[in-house]
Order: sequence, then structure tokens, then C-alpha cells
Amino acid sequence: MLQTLTTDFRPPAAAPARLNVAPSQRYYLYLLAPAILLLAAISLYPFFWLIYMSLHQVSMSPNQPDVWVGLANYAKLLSDKRYLEGWKLLVVYSASCMILQVGLGLLLALVLNNSRWEKPLVTVFLMPMMMAPVIAGLVWFYLYNGTFGWYNWVLQSLGILSGTSILGSTSTAMIGIVVVDTWQWTPLITLIALAGLKRVPQDQLEAHMVDGAGAVRNFFAIVLPNLYPFLLIAVLLRFMDNFRFIDAILRLTGGGPANSTKVLPVYLFEVSFTNFNLGYGAAIAFTLLVVTIVIGMVLVSAFTQPSLQQKH
Repeated sequence: MLQTLTTDFRPPAAAPARLNVAPSQRYYLYLLAPAILLLAAISLYPFFWLIYMSLHQVSMSPNQPDVWVGLANYAKLLSDKRYLEGWKLLVVYSASCMILQVGLGLLLALVLNNSRWEKPLVTVFLMPMMMAPVIAGLVWFYLYNGTFGWYNWVLQSLGILSGTSILGSTSTAMIGIVVVDTWQWTPLITLIALAGLKRVPQDQLEAHMVDGAGAVRNFFAIVLPNLYPFLLIAVLLRFMDNFRFIDAILRLTGGGPANSTKVLPVYLFEVSFTNFNLGYGAAIAFTLLVVTIVIGMVLVSAFTQPSLQQKH
């Protein structure tokens, strides 16, 4: 019997040769190198040039060199009332847009999700988002017009507005530009929220319903936690856009009336490209960039926190 076992024993066969050998990590680095170099050339050069300008009094004449001023441009920011007011208005503008867009976008997503007319309605709702911001500003400029604007006529007929137009009053101009931004970019929040609703586990919803949970409790206990990462991405995207895009504001009010809508990016545009004070404008832009990066990092860290990863 021992002889039989010894005779039948066969060593394991060698693994077959692989035709496609797994590439090394260096191979992937070579593939990414052109894109990395191009991205570095596009982003790093303007970044260091921005720092250079913020430390100089930039001359517009090719025959006169730039004058080194050190941190004088940054020191001037602390006493610039328009700069500080621009931050205040930017916070009000961004917070108002975020609250309205996330609230309305989530509500529309809940209404449209799995409805009979979901696809055609989503297509219709996405149309404002496809419009260029400057065109959207132009359209709403005519709708707000104090002479023939339809919205202006409706609000005056209802007694909500007095003789001034929506964009001509310091008390309503900010509301007007917030409405335009909400009209154009709420569909983006709706689209992202719809994608999140498709991933909500139905078995958890059914289990909660069996336990006696209602629709409201299901929303806060199951739906909202699963939507949290999607809404955080939407807030991050819109936050960065509100800190950058000023096309509609420039077309609607230009920062007026009486600087009531001159958010910091609009003030930056005025300093740099109207007054051509490029050194001081670079200092404003650098502080805006730093704050944007810091807030973005806070939002990203909130998205990648361990408790959130374990939950999802």
C-alpha cells in the first residue's frame, strides 16, 4: 500500500506562463508623466507669478521695472473697507445660494425620483445649467428691468416693490442675484441628489417600514445618511463656483447699487482690470485662493472621515 501511495504521488504542476505580465509602478508613472507636467505648467507658473505680483507694484509700462514692496499690499488689505465688506457680502451670497440650492435641489430630487415623468422633467430642469452664466445674467437683466421687465411688473403689481426696480434697490439687489444663481445651478444639485437616491438600499427602507417607521423617519434615518456624500460633493462644487464665477453679477449689477452686491471677486475684478492695480489685485486674489483651499480641505476631510467611510 505504501508503494502504491509513493507511485501515485505527483508534484504540483508549474503555473502556466503569463502572456500579459503585470506592469510595474514605474510604467504607470511614465503614462501619467505628460499629464502631470502639463498640469504643473498650467497651474504652478500662474501660482508663483501671482505671488510675485502680490509682492510688487506691477508696472504697466515695458520700460519701467516692477517695484518691490514686500508685504505692503497685504498690509493694505487690513485697512481696506471695501475688501472687508467684499468678504462679508461673499459669505452672505454664498451661504444664501447654498441653502436655497441644496434645499430646492433635494426637494426636486425626492419628487422626481422614480416618478413617471422623471426623464423628461430632468431634461427640462437641466436646461438652465447648460446656459452660459453671462447669458443667464443677460436674460434675467431684462426680466428684472424697471421699464419692461416682467418680474419687476408682477412684483410692483402685487405691491411688493415700490417704484424702484429689483436691481436698482440696495435692499433687493442681492436677492436678485441669488435668485439667478439658484435658478441656474439648482438643477446640478438635483442631478447629484438623484444619483444618490438611486443608491439608497431599498432593503433598509423596507425593514424600517416593517418596524413601523414613517416616511419622515425613513428620510432622516436612511435616505439622508446615504445622500450625505453626494450632497457634500455638490456643496463643494457650488462653493468653489460661487467664489469664482462673477459673470452674471457683472452683467446684472456690476457690484451696485452703492456696492451692495460687490462681493470680493467683483472687487478683485475692479481693482485688477478696471484700475489696473495688478499688485494689489494679486494680493486680494491670493487671500481668496488660500481661503478657498482651506474651506475645500475642510469639506474634503469631512467627506473622508473614518466614521463616514465605515457607514458607507
